[in-house]
Amino acid sequence: MPLSGPLYERVVSAPSVPAGLPLVVTLTGFTDAGSAVSRLVDHLRTEHDPEPVVSFNPDVLFDYRARRPIITFDGDRLTDYAAPRLELSLVHDTLGQPFVLLSGYEPDFAWEAFADTVVGLAEGLQVRSITWVHAIPMPVPHTRPLGTTVSGTRADLTEAHSIWKPRTQVPATVGHLLEYRFSESSASVAGFVLLIPHYLAETDFPAAAIAGLDSISVATGLVFDSDTLREENREYLEKVDDQVSNSDELTAMLHNLEARYDAYMAGSTSAQPIIHSGDLPSADELAAELERFLANRPSGDDDRRPGLG
Repeated sequence: MPLSGPLYERVVSAPSVPAGLPLVVTLTGFTDAGSAVSRLVDHLRTEHDPEPVVSFNPDVLFDYRARRPIITFDGDRLTDYAAPRLELSLVHDTLGQPFVLLSGYEPDFAWEAFADTVVGLAEGLQVRSITWVHAIPMPVPHTRPLGTTVSGTRADLTEAHSIWKPRTQVPATVGHLLEYRFSESSASVAGFVLLIPHYLAETDFPAAAIAGLDSISVATGLVFDSDTLREENREYLEKVDDQVSNSDELTAMLHNLEARYDAYMAGSTSAQPIIHSGDLPSADELAAELERFLANRPSGDDDRRPGLG
């Protein structure tokens, strides 16, 4: 059980946050196909130097045994302990435009208290909009632009960028709860679900992070330099295409997905799934394809974020 205590603390040296900024939410957790959100968090922290304003208490919010922190063993001693981070920060985009970023691990505990706190902090900062991103696997080809499903209160974004509008029940993330609570308060909120090729969902797919940045840009007007990610993606796709070209099964699967995707995009204007469930490969077929596809990736300790060989 989590310890009792304050949910967060304000950072003493925190910068002043102007009113009326967009709030961007990137929380790693239950659904992160292609490591989209993990890479987004890494990219924003590395390239944009967030200045923490509020730090959430990991002992109250996290289950350490479910997602163990990383410690560094160097020869004969422990040299570094990377505690889980969940912070509300002031950040500037590539053009120097400020925004507020909530990023880090998705809480394991106290969801309602966390959501109430975030909504209250956002109201106190008078943020003008809320945008969040997560990613799920879908039977779509990597040779086509990554699509999105958009939810929330911004009908303009849903109309322009939501290519799949299902009615379904899914296991929630805390991002869903935040969107739901912000919607209840009539805030301007948009949630982007990135639709990642199912056969790449368990890899570190740079295009997923690029699509996340592009979605945030569309919703907020913020600008991000993604040249490094794009170069990584070109190298990644060369490896993918090489493996596909050397497998008749993968080539047939890709052509099938391309044909279905193109037919859907050309002829469908209604809220229907891109690929109907009856057209999907069986679970056994898909498992075999994935096994062959990922057979040459390097082995590592962290099976949650494998890469291609």
